[in-house]
Amino acid sequence: MSAAYPAEASERDRWILARRGSRNRLDPAVAYGQVQEEEPDDAGRPVSVSTIFLANRECPWRCLMCDLWVNTLEESVPAGAIPAQIARAVAEMPSSRWVKLYNAGSFFDPRAIPPEDHVSIARELEPFDRVIVESHPALVGAPALAFRGALAGSLEVAMGLETIHPEVLPLLNKRMTLDQFRRAAALLVEGGIAVRAFVLVGLPFVSLEESVEWACRSIEFAFDCGASVVSAIPTRTGNGAMDDLFRRGKFSPPDLTALETVQAFGIASKRGRVLADLWDFSRFARCASCRMERQERLRRMNLAQSVLAPLACAACGGSAP
Repeated sequence: MSAAYPAEASERDRWILARRGSRNRLDPAVAYGQVQEEEPDDAGRPVSVSTIFLANRECPWRCLMCDLWVNTLEESVPAGAIPAQIARAVAEMPSSRWVKLYNAGSFFDPRAIPPEDHVSIARELEPFDRVIVESHPALVGAPALAFRGALAGSLEVAMGLETIHPEVLPLLNKRMTLDQFRRAAALLVEGGIAVRAFVLVGLPFVSLEESVEWACRSIEFAFDCGASVVSAIPTRTGNGAMDDLFRRGKFSPPDLTALETVQAFGIASKRGRVLADLWDFSRFARCASCRMERQERLRRMNLAQSVLAPLACAACGGSAP
């Protein structure tokens, strides 16, 4: 367990897998979680969003920063399981206009979501104006266009851009190029499908200051590719691999100011919606005196898509840009 992070792509999967802990036990018949939230729609109006976390097979890619494998299965689910998960979750949660189907991988991975279930899934989603799914750019193609055609509402596909840093992107082990992301986004936009991009705030192998700069550049690239929404996600420890890099001094977890800076930059650009991801907020908002107030500021900025007045904290010396 003492080996340094491999320079060769062929060795990275083994290095990352060797540092994993155990995964949670899931029932393939039941979605393992659901949350309700709000975000602005294309016109800037608040819209209710239900997120359903589907139980399915683990993603085939072993991304360095990923901890989503903790809530995945080792085997593919049987046909009919995913529509049943969705039907049960929809019946149990409050009504909303949009729904996100997050499956800790790619919706268009046939080993995760059986393709023969797409029509049944679309039928279960008829009450929603918009359906948002996630996918690796490599799996964006004809199935996405067909699924769009089966839906009663519109489709949005969220893809992990992560970063455009030329040295760090390959080291993330995502096995994706910027050209691949650009082509996938173009195919979606041309097919009438909206694009959402995930961008990391906090990169391994570079300083936190550089990470903030590259997150801002990555937001610009996502909008250049036709994305209408960018979600800025603080990179975390906790998956084994990132903890190892942190101990070696190869990763500095982002602080709250980094997320605030990236969100403010993206919103001020006025090229699309930029949302600060507030999940697990307490991990990077460490000051008890200002944590709740600054979280509320980020939430309000997510909804209003405008940069609010800065906050300062006498206790920690922190301030929001």
